[in-house]
Amino acid sequence: MENGKSRLQQAQDNVDEVKVIMMDNLNKAEERTGKLGELENRADVLLEQSRGFAKTAGKVKRKKQWENNKLKILIFGIVSGVIVVIILVAILTSTDFNSATTGSDGPEENTTPSADSQGN
Repeated sequence: MENGKSRLQQAQDNVDEVKVIMMDNLNKAEERTGKLGELENRADVLLEQSRGFAKTAGKVKRKKQWENNKLKILIFGIVSGVIVVIILVAILTSTDFNSATTGSDGPEENTTPSADSQGN
């Protein structure tokens, strides 16, 4: 029976060893579950932050595009104004030049009758 008891003791030792291994595995699984929960929470926080970042980036992009468009409109307005001024100056100068040259080209004729032409 001694052999039977030692077999039983050996089986019991094996069971205890397996029990320790299983308990260790359960503890590790529990730790992993906690770590996975933490990781999931961090992932959720990162997801929210990324959504906020994307929204802010969109607002900044639209703001910069509007500023760029305002600058283009301002430059276009200034260039258009300068062109209009140049055209107006050219037209006014041309008109003044034509009226000045037309009036002083030839001798002026006196349209009023003079005393000599009346027969006196």
